[in-house]
Amino acid sequence: MAINKFSSKITQPKSQGASQAMLYGTGLTEEDMDKAQVGIASVWYDGNTCNMHLMDLATKVREGVRAADMIGMRFNTIGVSDGISMGTSGMSYSLQSRDIIADSVETIMEAQWYDANISLPGCDKNMPGCIIAMARLNRPALMIYGGTIKPGYDKEDNTLDIVSAFQSYGQCLSEVIDEAERSDIIRHACPGAGACGGMYTANTMASAIEALGMSLPYSSSIPAEEAGKMEECFKAGAAIRNLLEQDIKPRDIMTRAAFENAMVIIMVLGGSTNAVLHLIAMARAVDINLTIDDFQKVSDKTPFLADLKPSGQYVMEDVHNIGGTPAVMKYMLEQG
Repeated sequence: MAINKFSSKITQPKSQGASQAMLYGTGLTEEDMDKAQVGIASVWYDGNTCNMHLMDLATKVREGVRAADMIGMRFNTIGVSDGISMGTSGMSYSLQSRDIIADSVETIMEAQWYDANISLPGCDKNMPGCIIAMARLNRPALMIYGGTIKPGYDKEDNTLDIVSAFQSYGQCLSEVIDEAERSDIIRHACPGAGACGGMYTANTMASAIEALGMSLPYSSSIPAEEAGKMEECFKAGAAIRNLLEQDIKPRDIMTRAAFENAMVIIMVLGGSTNAVLHLIAMARAVDINLTIDDFQKVSDKTPFLADLKPSGQYVMEDVHNIGGTPAVMKYMLEQG
């Protein structure tokens, strides 16, 4: 089966000379015109730690796609940082960004006739937005999570994350800490690239989507700045080629049973309640009727195991250090 069945609509017909001229202008060769094209959707922007590194990851994905003898085309979409907009009117734009992401990825994929999609989200609403687009398109696709941030440390070597920064204001007002300590916390809570380190919405959705089957193993737990994240990006090229050759599409993967697996991992890890909203929207995109009652049924029979922030003491990097999300799923299977 040809794996360029969509891109061939513009690369092959003589009537599409203008399309071909533009593609030659991007640097493609005559040989390239016969290759499958993969749209690489990056939710990159400079303005927050969750997303600031995603263009670098997208470039590594493009290298992997090229190594798999296909053409990778990067493009961008928008994002909103809940961490920055929280407590301001900017939060009015957060949820709608999910649907703008879905619409924009779908728009470019359809208009450019890409055969497959690899999306690289980093922050909360990014991930369901990318998955909703994949579901609508139903072309071979996978998601690469931008990865979790490493923990920060204050001057006394206590572990910090974004919630430490949120809490520092109240602690300062109540005189638990002084202004110098507050300043130390907010300067060191976010030490580099990656999504908020606890089991907040980003890590929750990444874990759920890995359990759903729409990302590669370990994607949800590999920290953003570890070498393994770049390796994952390169390997995505061979993985997406396999999906194309086997004609495995999102609706083949995103079944009701897969959504139940995603709900289980959310409950076990003590994930964000935002997952209810997002999983229902993702399920709707593949015509599966998921309700809040389904979450309750899963919750009633699923133990809460993880000692992760904000309810516990550990962060996602600690999950990675014990084997990542696959180790959690393996343990669950062993325990029945």
